[in-house]
Amino acid sequence: MLFVTNREPQGSIRTKVNRNFKFDLRKNAPSNSIYCCQRTGKDAYTEIGHEHWLSQLKNSKAKQILFFLHGFSNLPEPDIFPRAEKLQALFDKKEKDLVQIVPVIWPCDDDPGIVKDYWDDQKSADMSAFSFARALQFFMDWRDDEPEDKPCLKRINVLAHSMGNRVFRETLSAWNKYDLANGVPLLFRNTILVAADIVNESLEEGKGGRLISQSSRNVSVYYASDDLALRASKISNLKNKVASRRLGHTGPEDMKKTQSNVYSIDCDNFNNRYDNPKGHSYFLEDEKGNMGAVFEHIYNSIKTGRVEVKDERNRRHIL
Repeated sequence: MLFVTNREPQGSIRTKVNRNFKFDLRKNAPSNSIYCCQRTGKDAYTEIGHEHWLSQLKNSKAKQILFFLHGFSNLPEPDIFPRAEKLQALFDKKEKDLVQIVPVIWPCDDDPGIVKDYWDDQKSADMSAFSFARALQFFMDWRDDEPEDKPCLKRINVLAHSMGNRVFRETLSAWNKYDLANGVPLLFRNTILVAADIVNESLEEGKGGRLISQSSRNVSVYYASDDLALRASKISNLKNKVASRRLGHTGPEDMKKTQSNVYSIDCDNFNNRYDNPKGHSYFLEDEKGNMGAVFEHIYNSIKTGRVEVKDERNRRHIL
């Protein structure tokens, strides 16, 4: 499995192609560098360099790429990679070689206590924006340098879970500020925001997440009002004198203020059954181990390039 990370490795922080890559889990500070790697097994990783990494994606049998940005308090093992493997297995079961999952790993802490852990990870999420913005610019430069008769035709999608949405939002903001001419390109086919731990006005004009909808053909917001992990997030933000409802709790605050490519999808009917008791990670399997309603909806969006909603006028849907 290919992955990209800004977690510092043990040993030298300089890129060295074909070395064994070992995460230094003692460090929670994001690196200014990015590392393009391949996982060959549990705790077995190799740094392969960005040119070979991008070539592998280009030459992959998969028709589409899905970058997976994990949430807070997640470590590579046993959290991020097993979840990415499960997501890959679900897509392969639906259609082999449709999607290749690529985890994007940013530094989370494993401190005891959700409030301390959450606030540390929030700082790390913000700081990760600079290195991942560099990664986006590396990709654009690589794409522009590819031969015109052999372009990369892969469709690119993003699935951001929980605080991974904050990483994604800040990455686009940093990319726009430092590398672009006041506007992001239409790069992503589907952007999937699940249990998003950002404020529910984020996608509105003038807000930090507006670039998400500008860079995407479709933006699907999956939310549940009884997501207990986001309630803990709200407590932590109140502790630090930040009061706002989360996008993953309510969906967009006012759909009329979002772009027409944003869709609001209510998952209240099952989120706690799928992920008991927190109701936070409900985008994989249901309580019986079958493909869940959110995954089926995500698969259909990626397969067709269109987001199914019953209330097309208001761009809302209840699963």
